[in-house]
Amino acid sequence: MLLWINGPFGGGKTHTAYEIHRRLPGSVVCDPEHAGFGLRRMLPPELREDFRELTSWRQGVVEVLDLVLTRHDGVVIAPMTVTDSGHFAETVGRLRELGHDVHHFALLAERETVLRRLRERGLGRLLRSVAGKNAGPHRESRAVQQLDHCLERLAGPEFAEHLWTDRTTVPKTADRIAVLAGLELRPHHEGPLRTRLRQARVGLRHIRFD
Repeated sequence: MLLWINGPFGGGKTHTAYEIHRRLPGSVVCDPEHAGFGLRRMLPPELREDFRELTSWRQGVVEVLDLVLTRHDGVVIAPMTVTDSGHFAETVGRLRELGHDVHHFALLAERETVLRRLRERGLGRLLRSVAGKNAGPHRESRAVQQLDHCLERLAGPEFAEHLWTDRTTVPKTADRIAVLAGLELRPHHEGPLRTRLRQARVGLRHIRFD
């Protein structure tokens, strides 16, 4: 089974993916963004556009996920923003055509909620900079520029199942996905502070410098 977790940049995809992974034995997170940034780094800076426009990325993601879904016994979790219906058909749709059990979820939130989350992610980048690491370009500014487009496109019926996350927590969103996919997660027993610290560590590990 594949859980493809979609949503705008800053929408909580990665946190939710790793929350499910933490509480679902045998599951694995396969992040299609890794392949995208690998391809992007192969290009000179002036040619580095949106890697989702690369046919090689879309085909590569399908090939890798097909391999993992065929040979790995556990649930596969892919957190990735895809808003173009054609790209969606070439990735999620193609995996379904190959016979895989694919559950797609679009995490949505009000614009101000996503902006707040992006600001929090910016704080994480600042902490890395203070620690002596290169902060890199401000990807959050690009995420803000694309936010309205992402929210509008992902609200379309082709991107269902829609899950609104404004007034819920990451563990509760993970619980909801599990119910809809027919899965059972381990109980979430952490307190709010410990949960917050763990999510901050996840966020820091996934800051991009490209």
